[in-house]
Amino acid sequence: MRYNQISQNYTPEFKKKIVRLHEEEGQTYKSITAEYSVSKAGISKWCSEFSKECQASLQAKEDYDSIKENLRLKRENEELHKEIVFFAKEIG
Repeated sequence: MRYNQISQNYTPEFKKKIVRLHEEEGQTYKSITAEYSVSKAGISKWCSEFSKECQASLQAKEDYDSIKENLRLKRENEELHKEIVFFAKEIG
């Protein structure tokens, strides 16, 4: 049985939001797909398009670099928080 899929047209703002969730927040394709009902292929395509845009546009590259730095700092902060909790338990 074949299903007809209705083609969705997503706004550029929505696509950027999805890319930011993945790139900046570190959300997985699976979690974004579950929450926003977009395909993994769509997310991958949008991330790829954003990456290509970054190569062509200085502002987009700066935005992308900022997103990556924010994600790195967020992950580092989470690790440090885990260490603090661990050492607090050891001491207390």
